Amino acid sequence: MTRVKVPSPIGDLLVAASDQGLTGVWFPNRGTREEEEEHGGNAILDEARRQLGEYFAKSRTTFDLPLDPPGTPFQRRVWDALRAIPYGVTLSYSELARRLGDPLATRAVGAANGQNPIPIIVPCHRVVGADGSLTGFGGGLDRKRWLLEHEGAALALGA
Repeated sequence: MTRVKVPSPIGDLLVAASDQGLTGVWFPNRGTREEEEEHGGNAILDEARRQLGEYFAKSRTTFDLPLDPPGTPFQRRVWDALRAIPYGVTLSYSELARRLGDPLATRAVGAANGQNPIPIIVPCHRVVGADGSLTGFGGGLDRKRWLLEHEGAALALGA
């Protein structure tokens, strides 16, 4: 696995990839000592750096990167569903559970969302409380608000 730091308006991101795809994105001060290390890049990391730069420059609304996240089959289903939420749109955890075919799985969907190892690219920040409120986010609620405002979702939040 290789890792590289990617500068962003919300702090330097640490992005990791295997030979098959991206395995993780970490926010500053949110991971392990690995955050302090930077290793050589690879083609996947080079493309992730380019696409993240475009996203933050508002010239990209979707990501086209191979992913290789560690997770259970259920988590992967949730993460795939997250990737289907359009740029600038928010959904509640209960709506996401309904879309996955199990409206009673709201808590399980929330737990899988919280375990998403590839935030921003797998847009877990687009999931909000049933009342539209901001709820937990591994990068912190300030970053979640920033990402949603960046995507123009602030009106949907009433912010």
